[in-house]
Amino acid sequence: METFLLRSPPFTPHRPTLRLRPLSLSLSLSKTRPSIPPLHRPFPTVRSNTPCLTSHLLHTPLNPPLQATSSSSSNAPSPTESKPQGAKTLPFIFSISVGLILQFLIPKPPQITPKAWQLLSIFTSTIAGLIVSPLPAGAWAFLGLTASVLTKTLDFKTALGAYTNEVIWLIVISFFLARGFVKTGLGERVATYFVMWLGKSTLGLSYGLTFSEVFTAPAIPSATARAGGVFLPIIKSLALTAGSKPGDPSARRLGSYLVISQLQCSANSSALFLTAAAQNLLCVKLAEELGVIIANPWFSWFKAASLPALVSLIATPYVLYKLHPPEIKDTPDAPAMAAKKLELMGPVTKKEWIMVGTLLLAVSLWVFGDAIGIASVVASMIGLSLLLLLGVLDWDDVLSEKSAWDTLTGFTVLVGLSGQLTNLGIVTWMSDSVAKSLQSLSLSWPATFVVLQAAYFLIHYLFASQTAHVGALYAAFLAMHVASGVPGVLAALALSYNTDLFGALTHYSSGQAAVYFGAGYIELQDLLKMAFVMALVNATIWGVVGTFWWKFLGLY
Repeated sequence: METFLLRSPPFTPHRPTLRLRPLSLSLSLSKTRPSIPPLHRPFPTVRSNTPCLTSHLLHTPLNPPLQATSSSSSNAPSPTESKPQGAKTLPFIFSISVGLILQFLIPKPPQITPKAWQLLSIFTSTIAGLIVSPLPAGAWAFLGLTASVLTKTLDFKTALGAYTNEVIWLIVISFFLARGFVKTGLGERVATYFVMWLGKSTLGLSYGLTFSEVFTAPAIPSATARAGGVFLPIIKSLALTAGSKPGDPSARRLGSYLVISQLQCSANSSALFLTAAAQNLLCVKLAEELGVIIANPWFSWFKAASLPALVSLIATPYVLYKLHPPEIKDTPDAPAMAAKKLELMGPVTKKEWIMVGTLLLAVSLWVFGDAIGIASVVASMIGLSLLLLLGVLDWDDVLSEKSAWDTLTGFTVLVGLSGQLTNLGIVTWMSDSVAKSLQSLSLSWPATFVVLQAAYFLIHYLFASQTAHVGALYAAFLAMHVASGVPGVLAALALSYNTDLFGALTHYSSGQAAVYFGAGYIELQDLLKMAFVMALVNATIWGVVGTFWWKFLGLY
């Protein structure tokens, strides 16, 4: 608290209020939306040379258009654009050494086959590389796949078997659906409505953005896409309108608070719905492979998460408002500004209506599809096909979504290797060993549950990806829970919710964390401090509220 006291503005007898300049009616709004860059790209800092920042908010396009370049310029990058080629030496040596030490210096347990131990060594090197990054994640995972085939640890068909995994394709297609939501401007329109309804104060602005995050979460299965494609551009415009600039002391006027609040709320909105984040779907699939079946998964997930997630979503903006307060408390002109922006955006376009209908169909099939024999991945395929047929997306949009293809290439390797570790008995051996150690401490299953959940959460300080964390550790930790007597469905859901919550733990813990931190509105020490505090707040809310709620639902 001393840090905040030192950084707080001098006391004034009145509450600072944001007043906006009159709107400039001479400015025009183009009816043609710019082409949308891939969602994984960091959004550039919005700068304006116009004297009226209100007009900046009203006329900032959702995403900047891509600039065409000549082939000569693209083939001759400037020295500042050149990047080191190949693997980073020290991270490469470290990653390889971890696997070699395990393979040749650590005795193999007698119950483990040589092939299983060798696969564990390759998998360990792969995970170590994902942490220290000698190469981009997809490239390093591909090297792990190559090593497993080259050493004949796995045959080619088995090594690539995960590429037919339905959940992985569901995750990939979700990136394309999210792109349509952003490209049409539907997400921007929804968020602007909430600003208009709740934006009379800074706290109200934060709640408006939070509720719009919850509203869009089940239809955009990517927290990164929601952050970079919908909410960060709006937050930037609101902040700049208030004179709150990134990388400047004025960031604390408004932008810093809105950014940290939205990041923390995105974690709980991702935990609220099964289809709100790609890793949720993978968790359910991995649980099924271990024999933990969640009946009617969409409803079961939402029902178990609803009360603790909603309590956290209501508490988060207020807690951060007290711990990381904005200098501007009131924004009385924001609703009128949002209404004017909606007026300039015009009526809902045909493509937006198509997007609404497609998402309603997709979500309905995600929820009720099992009853009529339509799998979730097929529902997503139907949605993407409709967007392509009706011109909301074109094939170039699909091809340019690099994050989706990177997920398919790299993440699939982790899932495949992890699955083979389970088939070869490694996961069972590890879970039994840990369970016996915990039983030797005479811990009850509730105590074991708390210890394992805390360990799973804190280990994420070592990971820069939620999906990588799930692929590496979810199955092992779930098996440890079950071996220790924890009810299977309770353990599977709690680990899954935990996976969403640690997405706001650091500036590198998830794609959305990197997007929000990259905006330049919050200093690293403030982000880490607030993230740790909110981790304790979330643990308390989910632990207390969840305990009674899950007991009421009969999960234990």
